[in-house]
Amino acid sequence: MILLKNAEEIERIRSAGKFAMEVLTELGRHVKEGVRTSDLEAVCEEMIGKRDDIEAAFKGYNGYPYCLCVSVNDEVVHGMPSDGRFLKEGDIVSLDFGAIYRGYYGDAALTYPVGKISEKASRLVTVTKESLYKGIDEVREGARLHDVSSAIQSFVEAEGFSVVREFVGHGVGRNLHEEPQIPNFGVKGTGVRLKKGMVLAIEPMINEGGSDVVIRENGWTAATRDGRLSAHFEHTVALTDKGTEILSAL
Repeated sequence: MILLKNAEEIERIRSAGKFAMEVLTELGRHVKEGVRTSDLEAVCEEMIGKRDDIEAAFKGYNGYPYCLCVSVNDEVVHGMPSDGRFLKEGDIVSLDFGAIYRGYYGDAALTYPVGKISEKASRLVTVTKESLYKGIDEVREGARLHDVSSAIQSFVEAEGFSVVREFVGHGVGRNLHEEPQIPNFGVKGTGVRLKKGMVLAIEPMINEGGSDVVIRENGWTAATRDGRLSAHFEHTVALTDKGTEILSAL
């Protein structure tokens, strides 16, 4: 069942989403060669600790032990921070973070370059980010959910990349994952009607090569099956009286 949110609930989600993006923006200043992925987790923990009204959304979720997901290069999502993993020049790193404000969740993700990256990696990051906004552009009252999915897929595939199919976007609110699921592929004109009060976490996960993924031995981290690069961007978006609003925008 899709849960529609009232104005007060949307404002709480906005507070959570904005904090999530504040954290991700600050983390971007720490993404550089030689930094351990666990150092990024420490920054995240420190920022949460300065707020008595914010909780980490991911830590403890189905047993996940960290506040932050740090996915490097071929890792698609759910990369775990590690003392033994150091960022290197030329890497790309996707950071995914969620926050809870007064019982409501916000979710966001960004992909950063580590120093100078290859032209192909740069194009992958750019196309993934642009595909997020192609999807958001389709969010309007009365549209179909898969209009969002189709816009992402058609743009990405025209650029020569592939969309991950095993992981999808989702509704968000009192829970981190709510209905509806939002695939990054689909047929325009299909899916549920979009209505005022819907809050959606739209998150294209885009691969340089094939779309297939594998799960690493830790049981969490998804990586591309062919070992090629992956990028990830995400915003929490709502349909309100004012139209479409990106709640996780700063």
